[in-house]
Amino acid sequence: MSKARLANLAARRIFLDRHALLEQPAGEAKGQALLQLIHRLGFVQLDSINTVARAHDLILFARRPRYRPDDLTRLYRKGDTLFEHWTHDAAVIPIEFYRWWHLRRQRDAAQLLDRWRSGRRDGFEGQFEAVRELIRENGPLTSAEVGEGEARGSGGWWDWHPSKTALEYLWRKGELCVVGRDAFKKRYDLTERFLDQSIHDHDEPSHAETVAWCCNEALDRLGFATHGEIAAFWDHISPAEARDWCEAACARGEIIPIDVEGADGKYRATFARPDIVEDPAAETEAPGRIRILSPFDPALRDRKRAERLFGFEYRIEVFVPEAKRRYGYYVFPILEGERLIGRVDMKAHRDQDVLRVRALWPETKIRWAKGRHAAFEAELERVKKVAGVSEVSFEPEWLRLE
Repeated sequence: MSKARLANLAARRIFLDRHALLEQPAGEAKGQALLQLIHRLGFVQLDSINTVARAHDLILFARRPRYRPDDLTRLYRKGDTLFEHWTHDAAVIPIEFYRWWHLRRQRDAAQLLDRWRSGRRDGFEGQFEAVRELIRENGPLTSAEVGEGEARGSGGWWDWHPSKTALEYLWRKGELCVVGRDAFKKRYDLTERFLDQSIHDHDEPSHAETVAWCCNEALDRLGFATHGEIAAFWDHISPAEARDWCEAACARGEIIPIDVEGADGKYRATFARPDIVEDPAAETEAPGRIRILSPFDPALRDRKRAERLFGFEYRIEVFVPEAKRRYGYYVFPILEGERLIGRVDMKAHRDQDVLRVRALWPETKIRWAKGRHAAFEAELERVKKVAGVSEVSFEPEWLRLE
């Protein structure tokens, strides 16, 4: 029996469907509807850069244009729907997944202790009880409030004061929860006070149960993936643990090996559910509407995967010296239907009430004709609402044809 294959167009459609980008961007974006969207994605990455809007806001807005930042804030502050922790980065995650972070919390605690004991973090372990008591007596606090009066350095993670280090450790370990943010600064409270008791009453899952949950949930949100991509989705488990699960799941008939065609015509070995070839998404044409995506959109988080599927090479250049940047500080990918058609450098100048487009680079073979430009302008009109401005402007020579 020959190995199953998935053509590139079908693979793109299935991938976009799993990331809620195959359907029209529409629908409610508050309360339960917003929570369902986050559950479908698995998590939403948080990021502080606010060039146009923060990453989490753009991620949700690209799928639900009615979304506004206060919608997530209200949901987050309820305390019984979302929690904040780490996947590959800081993220908001459905509260029902909390118990599956037990292994991550254990591993984080061990790794952080080992790393910080051998680094420049002297004194943080002696602050554990003091930090607990301060929060117990005063309620939710920020790191600045907890470390008030302690010496500060440059502000980088390597220069945290001891109480900030203790605070971060206790959060990653699970003794504290992030219960909100003030101007993007985390506020921490005791987990026992923040989380509903029913969440604590759950038995802690075993290592094997956690690995199985991570792999199953990751694969369902990716559609098809290598064992390394499965491991990287939640970033809880190692590639070796995911590989072992894939081998066992194949033997049980729960998943199958399948070759997926890339944008270059080459096939790559992956795993998928047995019915992947019959997935209705494979025959569903994506809406042609243009969408501007966050650089941290879950569809782009794995840059190599996006490049294989869409032929779109993307690297964020925030940390690249300006003289060495190919495009710009914070450039946004542009999705049209089933293709990534370019990238745009733009910024919301809120003091001037304008979203300014500095430059746009269409991909090779993408013709920037009047119809496409009109669709792009329509998307900018939508984006300016989440950016908090009322005008759009274009700088001279903004269209860059390579």
